[in-house]
Amino acid sequence: MDVDSSTAPILHMDLDAFFASVELLDRPELVDRPVVVAHDSARSVVTAANYPARKFGVRSAIPLSRALQLCPSAIVLQPHFEKYRHYSREVMSILESVTPLVERMSIDEAFMDVSGAVRQFGSPFEIATQIRAEVSAQTGLTCSIGAAATKFVAKLASGRAKPDGLLVVPAAETLEFLHPLPVGSLWGVGAVTEKSLLGRGIHTIGDLAQTPLQVLRRVVGDAGGRKLHELANGIDPRPVTRETIEKSIGHEVTFEVDISDPAILRRELLRQSVKVGRRLRESGLVGRTIAIKVRFDDFTTIARSRTLDEATQVGRRIADEAVALFEALGRLKPVRLIGVRVENLAEAGSGSALLWDEDEDWRGAERAIDEVEERFGVDSIKPASLLRPAAELGPSKRRPQA
Repeated sequence: MDVDSSTAPILHMDLDAFFASVELLDRPELVDRPVVVAHDSARSVVTAANYPARKFGVRSAIPLSRALQLCPSAIVLQPHFEKYRHYSREVMSILESVTPLVERMSIDEAFMDVSGAVRQFGSPFEIATQIRAEVSAQTGLTCSIGAAATKFVAKLASGRAKPDGLLVVPAAETLEFLHPLPVGSLWGVGAVTEKSLLGRGIHTIGDLAQTPLQVLRRVVGDAGGRKLHELANGIDPRPVTRETIEKSIGHEVTFEVDISDPAILRRELLRQSVKVGRRLRESGLVGRTIAIKVRFDDFTTIARSRTLDEATQVGRRIADEAVALFEALGRLKPVRLIGVRVENLAEAGSGSALLWDEDEDWRGAERAIDEVEERFGVDSIKPASLLRPAAELGPSKRRPQA
């Protein structure tokens, strides 16, 4: 039955247990069993878990070994990130068929403003219902949608609707919905801030809404205090804007055995940079900031970055900068994890043309490689320096990041 959703034109769509759900499309017999998506490695971490596995306390980003302790009956499936990107594009195209105002927040979630679509498609409730049905029919996946007057409340509503649900919060019911929720539900309230707020007797969003602004400023600073006070009172003026899905693109690898050989680490940086460049070109993006992350055998982690004069999507340029950052670290302890990331992204072609483009030759070569891989598959062609046996690196967990 329809509800009065006329004052709730902001939708937040979130695909349910996305990575696990995609894997289960090929394994429907496992739908009701606990399933964990992770690489087959002693040091692997959980990429995703379906809802039966979550009932045992299994969550993404925990060690796979811990997940199997919590749920010994869990079935481990290997991740396939190409599949996830494919289904993400399918779902986002469904959203964009309703309204151009789609703000992609990650591979599996997006905001929509359907104010301009109600004449053609009906009320926000009807639109959300149609979207959920279309996603299911076209992809076999389920999604949860929250509808509200603001982005923040819409996102909270989609979370409360999970899994496979729809929750509408009319504007007049915003505070009634918000105030009983725990204060940790607020954007910007991390573990440290939550502990500080709880220590002052601020347990719910309603408690925070009634807390004097000057008290909040003492806890989280001027800007943070004002923002939390506004959110707690249902104030969130941010519009839905068309943005690229990625804020950054990266890859990282956790080695099965700690690596001390700089040559192996440099080659891994090249491998990752090639993959990052490919993803940038697939997305029609360029980036100006190249960053690396290195985690040592004692779990200490360092990050370094460098911002280029001109943005790039060329894997070789990314590799050159990443290796330079790595070599500037000097003598290192054995490395457990290493990663490359490109940040400060923009649409390709959005900048001014250069009189001299030192990446022109490499750009042409990599585009030619893209064409070959499109016909014959990813990794059907690669730089000669990457043709050494993968075993040289030892078994590992490689993870693309968005």
